[in-house]
Amino acid sequence: MAGGSSSDPLGGREPAEPLFELPPELAIDTEVARRVTVGFVRNQLRQAGFSRGLLGLSGGIDSALVAFLVAEAIGPENLLCVLMPYRTSSSESVDHARLVVDQLGCPSDLVDISQIVDGYFGRDAEVGAGGTAAREASPLRRGNFMARARMCVLYDRSVTWGGLVVGTGNKTESLIGYSTLFGDSACAFNPIGDLYKSQVRQVAAAMRVPETIIRKAPSADLWPGQTDEAEAGFSYPELDRLLFWMIDKRRTDEELLAMGFAGTAIDRVKRLVAVSEFKRQVPPVAKLGPRTTGVDYLYPRRRPGSSR
Repeated sequence: MAGGSSSDPLGGREPAEPLFELPPELAIDTEVARRVTVGFVRNQLRQAGFSRGLLGLSGGIDSALVAFLVAEAIGPENLLCVLMPYRTSSSESVDHARLVVDQLGCPSDLVDISQIVDGYFGRDAEVGAGGTAAREASPLRRGNFMARARMCVLYDRSVTWGGLVVGTGNKTESLIGYSTLFGDSACAFNPIGDLYKSQVRQVAAAMRVPETIIRKAPSADLWPGQTDEAEAGFSYPELDRLLFWMIDKRRTDEELLAMGFAGTAIDRVKRLVAVSEFKRQVPPVAKLGPRTTGVDYLYPRRRPGSSR
């Protein structure tokens, strides 16, 4: 089924093929989603006493959509997009990120993280700060380090920019744990955290995110040729459908089986959701005193006396 939205991303031309596959139960009102998320961005910044934001722009659809939402909320001049490639990153990632920057007209920085990552893991015959054992690190371990290096850059840049770091992770990734703790999941607030990947595509089409970004295979660009769907073994439409009925609609295993979902897929996704629960919660605190931060000492983000 073609990606339905209230706005044709191709300016009225019929596409040669659908932009994306959209399961009918995942269809949303893109104008409502746009209005709510744009208002959310404004309110979060206002409550924290900031007027600027910044984000890591990867060239993928999630960060592209967030850039469009933030630019609409506070003006492109108040959004800084930081491009952070590694030496093995696809050149297409930077090219697509620049498409977003050029279309929005927002400030941008390019920070090559190769020296940060290679400084720890080493490169060729040179041993890095992580020692000889670090040279044998798996691609996944290196990818997690890259995600955390990028977040280090973003939070340092947030000081000189004077803005809050905006998250770019979607609901699908959050539920199955496809994120790096204190890496791409770290942020001050997240506008698209309650949008499944299929819904991110809908809103992106409505907001006229470049078509080439919407069409391309999602990838964290952790290593050459890596794609999310190949690594996970699911297509996003089928994964989104299963998560929607399992999480949002609270269907039992028996009901999901009756709907046609495979038992192996149900078991695997349930396990992914369960084992990644720790990533979705703030670190627990051992309660000793009468009032404990994060437990029963809770205030709005901006309270009296906190104005900057």
